[in-house]
Amino acid sequence: MEKPKYHIFVCSSARLQGAVQGVCEKKDSHEILQNIIEEVSDRGLDSEVMVSHMGCVGLCSMGPVVMIYPEQTWYGKVAPDDVEEIMDALEAGETVKRLEI
Repeated sequence: MEKPKYHIFVCSSARLQGAVQGVCEKKDSHEILQNIIEEVSDRGLDSEVMVSHMGCVGLCSMGPVVMIYPEQTWYGKVAPDDVEEIMDALEAGETVKRLEI
């Protein structure tokens, strides 16, 4: 795989130290991750977009958190139904203002 144009990270609530709070996980972060993977595939963006889950970023009150790089767009309180809108915005070079952190 060549270097992707975008890298999308989804919080999975994993922590290296301390108790796992699971805030994002309890709010469907795994479903969000799966929906993003499916949207990337359905849109034929596999060569342009890499999708990864990440450990806790400490923004539990804003979870689930989705981050898109290199734009450094951070989304909070993302729901599985928001994924299509996020992907539409990404393709259009825009952001979903209501979800931005």
